[in-house]
Formats: sequence, C-alpha cells, structure tokens
Amino acid sequence: MGRLFGTDGVRGLANGTLSPELALQVSAAAAQVLSRGKSRAVAVVGRDPRASGEMLEAAVTAGLTSAGVDVLSVGVLPTPAVAYLTAAYDACLGVMISASHNPMPDNGIKIFAAGGHKLDDAIEDRIEELVRAGSFTRPTGAGIGRVLSQSGADGQVEDLYSLAGTHERYVEHLVEAAGQDLTGLTVVVDCAHGAASDVGPAAYQEAGARVIAINAAPNGLNINDGCGSTHLEQVQRAVLEHGADLGLAHDGDADRCLAVDANGAVVDGDAILAILALGMQKTGDLAHNTLVATVMSNLGLHIAMREAGIELRTTAVGDRYVLEELRRGGFSLGGEQSGHVIFPKYGTTGDGVLTGLELMARMADTGRTLADLASVLQTVPQVLVNVPVADKAAVAAAVDVRQAVAEAERELGDTGRILLRPSGTEQLVRVMVEATDADRAHRIADDLAKLVASV
Repeated sequence: MGRLFGTDGVRGLANGTLSPELALQVSAAAAQVLSRGKSRAVAVVGRDPRASGEMLEAAVTAGLTSAGVDVLSVGVLPTPAVAYLTAAYDACLGVMISASHNPMPDNGIKIFAAGGHKLDDAIEDRIEELVRAGSFTRPTGAGIGRVLSQSGADGQVEDLYSLAGTHERYVEHLVEAAGQDLTGLTVVVDCAHGAASDVGPAAYQEAGARVIAINAAPNGLNINDGCGSTHLEQVQRAVLEHGADLGLAHDGDADRCLAVDANGAVVDGDAILAILALGMQKTGDLAHNTLVATVMSNLGLHIAMREAGIELRTTAVGDRYVLEELRRGGFSLGGEQSGHVIFPKYGTTGDGVLTGLELMARMADTGRTLADLASVLQTVPQVLVNVPVADKAAVAAAVDVRQAVAEAERELGDTGRILLRPSGTEQLVRVMVEATDADRAHRIADDLAKLVASV
C-alpha cells in the first residue's frame, strides 16, 4: 500500500480503494490526532452530492463518534464552506467527503484541523501511522460521540450548533467578504451538478447579479458529467445564448472557479489571479505587493506581474502549498491555474464562489468588461508532454537530463521556461516547456521528452 494521503486528502474509487472501512479508520485516526486536549470535541462533516457520499458520511460519522467526537453534519456544501464552518463553530476538525472534479464513481476524504486549516505532512503521517497500526482509542458509555442535530444531542436545542441557517450563514459570509453590489451584471453559473448548486446561485443573487444557473440539479450520479470547470463548452454556449456579461464554472466541490468572457473566451486561473492582484494592488490590499502561484502558472503571469511591479512567488503544485506560503509570508492572494484562488483574510482554502464574487466585484467597480480586464495577461505558448517512465527518481538523478535542461534554458533565456515534474500519482514525468516562439517550445519539449523516456 502506497502513501494514503495524496495532494488533497484520501481519494479513490468509492466502495473500491476508498471503502467504508477505510473511511471509518481514517476518520477515527484523525479524531484521535486532532481532538487531543478537548474534553468534548466536535467535528463538522459535509459532502458533495455524489451518491457514494451518503455511504461514506455514515462511515466517517461512525469513525468520529467511535473516537469520542461529536459530529455536526451540515449536509451538501462546498469544501470551503466546511472549512469556514469548522472555524466558525470552533470545531477541532472538519471532514469534507468529495472527489472534487473527479468523475462520479470516485470519492475522497478531505480533513481540516481546527480553524479550518488543511493538514500539514507531519499530521497526515501521524494519521496514516494509526490507520496502518489499526489501533484506536475506543471510549465507551457516555464517552462515545453523538450526532448533533438541530434539536441537539440530548433533545434540547443547542444554539451554538443549530443546523438552522448553516447554508445561509455561509452565503452571508461570502457576500459580506466580496462587499460589492453586482446589480447590472448577468452571469451564467455552471454548478457541475455539485456542491454549489444551491449556495452558488444564492450568493450571486444576494450580491445583486442576475443569475442563470445551469447544471444545478444534482441527482447523485451526474456530478461533473460533461459540465463544470473541466468541461467549459456548456457555459460558453450559455453565455452567448443569453448575452450574459460572463460565465463562471465550478467543480464538484466548488473550491475552484474558471470564467468565460462575454464572447465565450476562457479566462483561466492565471488570468483571474492577474485581474485580482492588480485590483488589490490598486486598493492597497495586496499584502507586501506579492502574489503567490504554483510552478505550473504560465510565464505570461510572471511577465504581467513583473510589468506591474508585483512580486510573484511560486510553490509546488497544490493549493495546500499555496496556502502554506501565504501564511508564512503574510500574503493576501494566491492560487493556481486550475482556478483555486485563496483569500486568507476570508478563508483557508480555495473558494470558487468567493472567487466568482470577487471577479464580478472587480468588473462592477471598474465598469470594464471581463475581456478587457483579462487582456493584461498574454499567455505564452505552453507545451506539456506526459512521459511514461520506469523510475521517476532515476530521471531526476540523470546527469544527461539535467545538462539538456540547462542547455535549453540557456537557449530560451528570459523568453521561456522549462519544468520537469514527476507525477504524484503515476509513473510519469511531466515535461513542460514555455516559449514566446511556439515552434521552439514544441521542439525543446519533444527533445527533452525523448531523453527522459530513454532513462
């Protein structure tokens, strides 16, 4: 068995590699690690609408309560909502059951520590050790956790943990954070039949926008099915059909957001980051005049930020690493090309609905179209080749590969960029080359890919 935790929790085929038994063990271990020092700990548990979430929520609840932790089930909500409510309710941990943008048969378990923060590697390792050892603390009698509901675990109303209004509370948090009247803007929202199908349109409407929601009827089986942030064709067509000002597309758990302008052109995460960074720079809200992104962000973002006098810091791929850098440096904006955008002032993880609100707020504040705002970023041609290899470590250690990369970097100078990155889940090495000259980018990528494949 490989490492249990991937880049974003535990993920796999529901009722296959991600079984109810494993979900119970992971949640019991997480409760034991994260609830220490609490005499009566509480965990917030939410899920996306996929059918297997019902089964896995039951297993997670059993695991948490078996470890003596009370469970506050908040139902179907986006991942950032569970993180927010974990902090808002002062819970010792939060659990989101979702496989994000993955197909319906998959599912996953994302765990948040107190304050709604993602786990660091050391805590994940401690949880994994307990799961592998199969030894958990098992209280009995009154020590067993309870499932909290609106009426309270003991039949009395519990004001602190009342479920009444949890969805509304999250929507209010989003609208207050954006703080801009969006009256006059028309937006098409592709909810991916996912966790934002209710709260996404509700938040945009509450902020004043005219909302046309599509793919907002989850039935447990249709999540991410040809729609959402991984399939933008539907939102592109709908924007043109309705003459909307823009379109927004979320993934299954709504922690990411991609956009299309009024002409149907895609505005990806890099462009969204550029728009928001420039806006925050103007208002003085871009802390230390710095934006945080990952190594996969396009060279065009680096160029646009350099021209604006904004420092761009890069991290490994994964919004958890972006968040770590944001917290370490006290920065106020970061994200990924895939549409994860993090505002540390308002949340501890990527929040797709908040991103959509902030993007529209920028449009409303400036009176400019999304296409005009996005024109600040000129995307540099990027070539990505996934190379199957027998040994990723051997590629990293190969002297001839390092020499070839160095020679190519000298050839490109400041007109391009090269990145060789081993896949975190497959025996692949990803060869990425960016260059202002597309033909040169293809040539260099092909040459490096052949060399990597020969190792």
